Amino acid sequence: MEEELISKKDLLKQTGISYGQLYRWKRKNLVPEDWFIRKSTFTGQETFFPKDRILERIDKIINMKAGLSLDELANMFSQGPFDISLTKKQLIERNIVSGAAVDLYEEVIGASDNLSYETILFVYIIDEALRSGEISLSEAKQVLQTLINHLPKTKQLDAKLLVIRKMGVTVVLLLWAQEDEVFLEDAAKIAIQIKIGKIHEQLKNKLLIGGQG
Repeated sequence: MEEELISKKDLLKQTGISYGQLYRWKRKNLVPEDWFIRKSTFTGQETFFPKDRILERIDKIINMKAGLSLDELANMFSQGPFDISLTKKQLIERNIVSGAAVDLYEEVIGASDNLSYETILFVYIIDEALRSGEISLSEAKQVLQTLINHLPKTKQLDAKLLVIRKMGVTVVLLLWAQEDEVFLEDAAKIAIQIKIGKIHEQLKNKLLIGGQG
């Protein structure tokens, strides 16, 4: 399914931001270059954007720029990790993840004095999955092992995690497709569906706000 686009003119009108703001955010890498799509129209060349993604991003920028600098926001929205490591105690005390999620990670991988950003991301995803109440501890371990085995293979975090059940059998999928639609046979059901990029942004936000406190 082709992604719906919105013209620059309609975007500025709908959001109330100025032309200057939009291009300043572009220069600061708050809005990705590849979201600026040039298309021919009957009036000439016009700029369009992926509608849902650009509206969501602008809403976040407007709501968060009072508490974070544009550079901090750009860091949060980037696909790259933070250069950070925290202990289990720090993660729990700062309310970034639950102790249960860290314990599950250590049960599968082993204890560690300090957790890198990549590890923290894995634990955070597990924590979100468990908090949903839709998966069991054994399924959470499957999710964790899938993340460890496959997510580091690409630097792109625009992936989607799905936990699918069919007749008591659980399958964990990581999809790198842009499409939101997933078609399953009648007997299969999606237990949870998590967008890794969105979780990535949430985690960076928690780390930034926590660091300011």
